Order: sequence, then C-alpha cells, then structure tokens
Amino acid sequence: MSFEPSDSYENALERAATLWGVVPSFWDIFGKQHHTTPEIAKAILGSMGVPVDSQQALDACMEQRLLEQWNRLVPLTLVLTGPVTSLTLSVPATLADGLVSWEITAENESRSVGRFRLAGVVPKEKAVFGGVTYLRVEMPLEFDQLGYHTLHLRLENGTSSVSAESRLIVCPDRAWYPEWLENGGKTAGLAISLYGLRSNRNWGCGDFTDLEKLTDWVRPDGVGGGLGASFIALNPLHAIANRTPYNTSPYLPACTYYRNFIYLDPERSEDFAGNERAAAILKSTAVAKEMAALRASEHVEYERVARLKLRFMKLLFRRFLGEMRQNTKRATEFREYTLEQGRLLEQFAIYCALDEAVHKKYPTTWIWPDWPEEYRDPESPAVMAFAKKHWRSVMFYQYLQWQVDLQIGRAQRYTREHGLRIGLYHDLALATDRCGSDLWAHRKFYAAGCRVGSPPDDFSPKGQDWSFPPPNTAAHQADGYQLFRDSIRNNARHGGALRIDHVMRFFRLYWIPDGMEATSGAYVLDKPQDLLRILALESVRSKMLVIGEDLGTVEPHVRETLAKFGIISYKLLYFEKDGSGAFKQPKDYPVESLVTSTTHDLPTLAGFWTNRDIEARRNAGLLPDDESYRGQLASRAIEKQKMLDAMHLTGLLPPHYPRDASQIPELTGELHNAVVGFLASTPSALLVLNQEDLTKETEQQNLPGSTWQYPNWRRKMKFRLEELSTHPEALGFTAMFRNWLLKTHRL
Repeated sequence: MSFEPSDSYENALERAATLWGVVPSFWDIFGKQHHTTPEIAKAILGSMGVPVDSQQALDACMEQRLLEQWNRLVPLTLVLTGPVTSLTLSVPATLADGLVSWEITAENESRSVGRFRLAGVVPKEKAVFGGVTYLRVEMPLEFDQLGYHTLHLRLENGTSSVSAESRLIVCPDRAWYPEWLENGGKTAGLAISLYGLRSNRNWGCGDFTDLEKLTDWVRPDGVGGGLGASFIALNPLHAIANRTPYNTSPYLPACTYYRNFIYLDPERSEDFAGNERAAAILKSTAVAKEMAALRASEHVEYERVARLKLRFMKLLFRRFLGEMRQNTKRATEFREYTLEQGRLLEQFAIYCALDEAVHKKYPTTWIWPDWPEEYRDPESPAVMAFAKKHWRSVMFYQYLQWQVDLQIGRAQRYTREHGLRIGLYHDLALATDRCGSDLWAHRKFYAAGCRVGSPPDDFSPKGQDWSFPPPNTAAHQADGYQLFRDSIRNNARHGGALRIDHVMRFFRLYWIPDGMEATSGAYVLDKPQDLLRILALESVRSKMLVIGEDLGTVEPHVRETLAKFGIISYKLLYFEKDGSGAFKQPKDYPVESLVTSTTHDLPTLAGFWTNRDIEARRNAGLLPDDESYRGQLASRAIEKQKMLDAMHLTGLLPPHYPRDASQIPELTGELHNAVVGFLASTPSALLVLNQEDLTKETEQQNLPGSTWQYPNWRRKMKFRLEELSTHPEALGFTAMFRNWLLKTHRL
C-alpha cells in the first residue's frame, strides 16, 4: 500500500473518520439508521487533535498516522494472548535480510533472549511512504509468562540498524471462572446501596461494619434465618465530592481509582482504640445529637456525614503520625501501601489536599477549573511546592485511603469466612466527573471537545448526555494501558466479582461534540481486543468474576466477543423479550449470564406496578406534556399485562389469580413471589435481587434526568439491620427468597 491524496475535502474527511474509528452510521433501537454528518465528523476528529481545516491538512495527518504504524518495528504497546509464539514486525525493506535480537524483561525481572534471521521470510504486507518501502513479517518467538513485560528489539544487517522498545502484555484467553461455576453451579446474591444501610450504630450512612453485619443475615448457611445468598452486590464505591444534590452519584465519581471515605467506620480504626480525645468528643452532647439526627434522617445527608467523619479521621491521623515517627509495624504497612499505589495515589491525595485548601481560602470555589491557574496543572511548580509544604495534608488523604482499604479488606474476608462463595461484588462506573481528580491529574487521557452519552431509546427519546469526556485511546495505548489496568485492579480489590458498567465501552462509545445535542452524536471505536485481554489478565490474577452490563444498543458481535472472553452477560427482566414483544420464558435465558429484576435507574418491581417512576418523572417536570404522561401510562399498562401473562405461562401464579393486569393495582405477595421465582428458575449462573425488590419498595435509587427534583442516591433501606432477623415482614421476604434458592438449586 501507499498513501494516495484524496480527490476532495469530503473524501479526505470520510477517510480520516474511518482511520480514527468514527463510525459512519448506526441503527437505534427503533430501527432508524443515523448517519454521521460531516459537521459531526469534523467536530469529533478535531477533539482528537486531527486538523480538519483543509483537504491538505487532513491528507498530511493521515499519511503521518499511517507512517507511524509502519516505521516502527513494533507498536509502543503489544497486548497478546499467551502463549506467544510469534511477533509481527514492520521493517524497512533495506533490512529485510537482517538479524533480529530480542530480549524480554519480565515483570519479575527475569530475562528471555533470542535471535532470528529474517532472510527468506515471506512478507505479509508491503507499504511505501516517502520513497521508503516497509514490509510486515512474522518472526517466531516463544514466551508464555502472563503479565506486564518489556520487549527490546534490535534489527541490523552490518551496515545499518533500527531498535525499538515495547510494553508486552501477555494475557489469558478468558476471564476467571470458579470451578463450581464451570461445572454448572448456580448461585444468587443481594444487591444493596451501601450508603443506604440503616443501623442503630452507624453515623448516618451505611459503612463497612454494617456490611459485615449484613453478611450475618445474607450468609448461605441460613444462621438466624438468613437469605442463603453467596454474594453482596455493591454500588460503585468510588470517591465522590459528597455534595448534595450534584455530587452524590456513585456513577459519576471524582476519582475512578479510589473509594469514598464516607463508608469508613472510624470506631473500627486501630487509631481510635484508646484515643481518649476522640472518645470524649464522640460522647459529647453535640456530636451525639448530630449522629442521632443523621441516623434518623429519611435520606442520607452526605455533606453532614462526610464532615463528621472527616473531623474524626483527622484526629485519628494525628495519633497515627506518632506511629510514623516511631516507625512502628503499622507505619511500615502504611508505607508499603503508599509505595504499592505510587504516583496514582499521590496525585489523588494532592488533589484532595488542594481542593480542601483552595475552598477554605475561596469559599465560593468548588471545582478545580476555577482554582487559581497555577494549581490547575498537576505538574506545575506551584502544585509541587504545595505538596511539599502541606505534606501532612497530602499524607492524611493517603492514610484515609489506606484505612478504607483495610476496612473493606476485612469485610471481604468476613464474607468468605462466613460462607459467601463470591463475597463482595464491586461495580466499576463508566463515567468520571469532568471537574474531579481524574480529569485534573490525567487530562491527556481524555479527549477535549466532546462528551459521552447514548443515542435515543425508549427511556430517553432525545438521547442522553452523560457530560464527561471520552477516553483518548491513543494516549492509553501509548502508555501501556496503565490507567485502565489500575481502574480494574483497584476496583476489584477485596472482592470476588466486578461488574463493568456499560461494557460496550470497550468496543465503542457515543461521542457528542460540544455545542450539539445528544441526538447529534456518533459512535467511535476503541480497542476491544486489547482491553478485554487486560481485563482477563486482571480477572485471573485476582480470581474475580467479570459481569458486563450489556444493556441498550448492543451489536451481536459484541456479545459474541464478550462470551468468548468469559464475560458474564447482564440480563434484565424488563428488557428480555422475544420477537413478538412478549417476555421470554426462564428457559430462554443463557447460562453464562446474570439475571436481575431492575437497576438503580429503572423502576423497582413495586414501582413498576404502581407507575411510581412515571409519577416521579411527572412531579420532577421531566415529561414535556400531559400527552407524554398519558402515553407512558398506556405503554406501562401494556407492559404489565405482558409480565402478568409471562408469570401465568410459567405456572408460577395460582390458577385463581387475576389474568387482567388492570385488576391488580399493586404488587401483591403472590405476584411478587412469582416474579422472584421466575428469576430464580432461569438457567442463568448468577441471580441478583435488588434490596428494594426483595422488600417491595416503590421508590428507585435514581431518576435519570433529575438532580434536585428527586432524592437521587440517598434512599435508605426499609429495615434497619437489627430488624432483618426479627421484623415479621422482613422474615417473610427472607423466607420467600430462601425457598426459591433451595427449589432452584442456587443454595
């Protein structure tokens, strides 16, 4: 091949869009095809740094990009499935008979070396750029060590030579599966919002100690009349700003890599034991009154809880500084943790310290884009000087994450010791807050000028704008996908399963250019093979199941590829229908899947049946007019009838039960039992039931499109932890769920 100039600007734009992965068209769920207009393509390419002002500029940029793919022996990063048996090299034709010397420095510092003469090797491809001919050739190379390695190559023929260094990531072909699941086993879990756990002892929101107490009820041996489940599915625990109502979504974190300190139980810290000052303040009238009010509040009061916990953790940290000076065992463990986390944690801690200091000096400044200019660049001299001067504050935020790590690690060990096969099931959000630490610290890994969203669908006729920038794939690839690896590794830490929110991100994302509506977007391709291989590697190393949330507009090849890599599919009752629009029967669900009733963004079962989500949208002003309201009610009536028909068809409802959904104004006990039985009867390997659906609650955790109009991400569990094993209603729900697990061999 060789680069041929475009014959027009339109042709150049179209070629560039293809080269940079901008998809020319897509089909939405209504069967309507959308074409990427030149205006959209120009905006997206511009956000990637491609000059779009002229045909000549586009041609020059395309030629340079292709040349970069050919004039290097190997790419900066190679992600391969092991065992590696060969490498594809791109070599100048003048060195086609040269000698290749290679050396692999493995991550454990062992070395492998070899040589190979290229003479006689038949090229696979050929390209010419600037009068220089390049050849693609296959070279045998045997290496079977999984992990993150460094590859050094040198090609020479006595008169000239070229060298290259590459990150070599060798991965398994599939994610980890436990033996019992491979052998056809099935299990079940309970999905909770950790912040919403209520207890007589927490500080106003659920914490890691509550999580252990919940385990005592969830445990599969049924001690105390427990559920009999094998895992607890958690909301994303990412660090957020904890400010109501705009900064409480666990799916829009300030930091993807570290967790929210609001889940800490300060009283479980070793630095609390024997700390007379902290104990005295805790017992003071003012603090005791505040804690009682926070426990009694209808919704989680993020700012008040965070302020109270931060105050106490700073007291505990002052005591810990004494251990640092004495170089105790705990001080050594802390240093080991910070060394392991490295620059990633250091930058997050600097951001947190800066955020606190800047807001203290400028009370109306809430986000880093409004900070004094010298602090907006994480590598600036001003930031370095701040970190040096305020080292205690920076260390405090490192200490805070260490404490989180210790407590959630203890919680995971507790689940496993009490019989939960999987233990904790974590959730990795897709988004990141554009005004959070991720964007401050790692800006080059995001594309400026576009936002991520989704095209129109049933729930969002005008599409969705998620208001965060898309990833800069080229930057991630050049950096060896280190941030991607860390996002998987840190979020799977201390857990047995990881849910990937919007798993289609590995294949493509919907980009919306700034200044345009969500309907004016286009899909942009990513590097699915690289990303899924690394995900499989991290899964195998940490022995975690991977669940891919594959809801929405999903092309068939996506699910085929996910299945090939052992990623468990995500099946939602509301969405699983056949070609006629009827609900699928339990037998039609795939084995390698997780089945569930609903998600945080959709109505609960009881809310679905009473139209609470529609009423909530109307009350929040999210419906354009009464006609839309009536249309949603009419559509819901049809859906309820289809669900009722499906329950009758399975024989899960008694013969006398009404067959007309309009005669059933709410989710009755019999219908509730049937739906749970329906889910449990599927062959899906995993079943998860949301806490709201177990206890027949009508209000969902999040109402998409709303902020102050609805108490998003603040709802507390119906029962206190202390009531789960004593309250008659809770005992009834527990017995019902446990019986279904026994009947369907999930226990």
